[in-house]
Amino acid sequence: MKQYLDLMRHIRENGTFKGDRTGTGTYSVFAHQMRFNLADGFPLLTTKKVHLKSIIHELLWFLSGDTNVKYLQDHGVSIWNEWATAEQCARFGRAEGELGAVYGHQWRNFGATQNADGSFQSDGFDQIKTLIHDIKHNPNSRRLIVTGWNPAEANQVALPPCHTLFQFYVAPSTGSGQAGKLSYQLYQRSADVFLGVPFNIASYALLTMMIAQVCDLGLGDFVWTGGDCHLYSNHLEQTDLQLSREPLPLPTMRLNPDVKDIFAFKFEDFTLENYQSHAAIKAPVAV
Repeated sequence: MKQYLDLMRHIRENGTFKGDRTGTGTYSVFAHQMRFNLADGFPLLTTKKVHLKSIIHELLWFLSGDTNVKYLQDHGVSIWNEWATAEQCARFGRAEGELGAVYGHQWRNFGATQNADGSFQSDGFDQIKTLIHDIKHNPNSRRLIVTGWNPAEANQVALPPCHTLFQFYVAPSTGSGQAGKLSYQLYQRSADVFLGVPFNIASYALLTMMIAQVCDLGLGDFVWTGGDCHLYSNHLEQTDLQLSREPLPLPTMRLNPDVKDIFAFKFEDFTLENYQSHAAIKAPVAV
């Protein structure tokens, strides 16, 4: 994960101090890209322990189209709690725990009709189903895209999608019975580099693996592209501690090979092997 540490170091050395929505203040740079060859191992940070359980359950939650935090909380995942309080939800006329037009909605029900109470009808566009169909039936397409950004709904939620768009690319087979390779690029408009980005890298690398499996493809590269890449001003000591640590070898992620439907994966279908990491580093979340 040298790529990630290089980004942290770049911000520490070159970041511009800016105010931000939360009032915390950040040091930021604009536009940065990292590339991970998924054949080299699963890109889970080793210079601090990362909570994989939260990553997997959040991704399954996104794919289900759910927008209420109950599923996460029932599985011991608290990463969305700060945006699901009664106070936060009341700002948008929703019951506590209901987040509105966040990732699951945009991925599975994009552009759906909104009801007077802020809920949505099931008449939107299912981007994930379409993506899987197109990868299988038109792998040369340059339209293998899912967007999480709907300008009409961005101001209707406490936290509009930060990872706003992703695109897949299928490299054809080179023969000898080998499968083609699936690569993936994510564009993230806002990147909390210390807390959020390690989760985002692992989550979308995992999504690439899942889609490759259900589409009978091999693994290529995961490319992460960030817009506003920032370290919060109260994460600097934690950042310096992490930068003082030596990376360890990447682990291996195994998926249950029997799962061939992207919506059929369960938490038990993922096995992480040989994960070694330094101790976790706590830091406050800016809300």
